[in-house]
Amino acid sequence: MKIKDMSKEEIEMISYDDLAYMILNETNKKMTINVLFEEVCKIKGLSQDIFEQKIADFFQVLSTEKRFVMLENGKWDLTDRHSKKIVIDEDDDDFVELEEEPQDEEETPDFDEVEETDDLEEDDLKDLAVIDPEENNEIE
Repeated sequence: MKIKDMSKEEIEMISYDDLAYMILNETNKKMTINVLFEEVCKIKGLSQDIFEQKIADFFQVLSTEKRFVMLENGKWDLTDRHSKKIVIDEDDDDFVELEEEPQDEEETPDFDEVEETDDLEEDDLKDLAVIDPEENNEIE
């Protein structure tokens, strides 16, 4: 259901984060926290005083809600529209960084086209031996 099709009673009952989700989804735009919460307040008919009182709570909800992601430019968007890319710093094996990447809806990975790599070199296999299970009992 679209926001414009909702009754005043339905809008009163919906939470701020659900309404924010609907706004971002319907407009297909990224928004700063202030612009997004202004839209929520406008739709719900809330005053500027309520905006000022609740903006910190709204930020906390969006920060902990998995449906939303804050982008590098300070704008918020829906997590569905972004994928995470894992980057491993080769200088420090313990460090892993997650980077946000825009996700094209049309482009889905084709796992059949994944190129297999053989990281083993012959030196890694030189000490290995194939043992017949029947002969393994004789080694004891």
